[in-house]
Amino acid sequence: MKVILTQDVKAQGKKGDIIEVSDGYARNFLLARKLAIIADAKALNEAKNKEASRLHKIETERAAASEIAVKLESLLVKIAAPCGADERLYGSITAKDIAEALKAQHGIEIDRRKMVLDHPIRSYGNYKIDAKLYTDVVGHINVLVCNK
Repeated sequence: MKVILTQDVKAQGKKGDIIEVSDGYARNFLLARKLAIIADAKALNEAKNKEASRLHKIETERAAASEIAVKLESLLVKIAAPCGADERLYGSITAKDIAEALKAQHGIEIDRRKMVLDHPIRSYGNYKIDAKLYTDVVGHINVLVCNK
């Protein structure tokens, strides 16, 4: 009997998989515990539509992330910070500061957790910060830290 799994089942498959199992196992275990539904024409069509919808959503998110990555290449984010006599900043510039400045200056909102900053910025200069916008899409943010 062909069934579509509604939840992950150990040693059988993941949610959404179409598997072939014995009639007794399907009736007495999978269907009884609502772990699967019978794979009739309606259920198969519905599963196909869900998969197509999921793939479309992934593709649109990837396209949006690529568009943002292209925009980031041409932008410069200026952050003004006070410093001491030795040209070192009081405190440091973190991913949160960069995200706030990017939103304020250019209207692009990127979560601070997506920015790859090995260590906080503690001196003046130009920096190139990576932002992981999607699984395989990385944008580069040009940051200029200058005196107030």
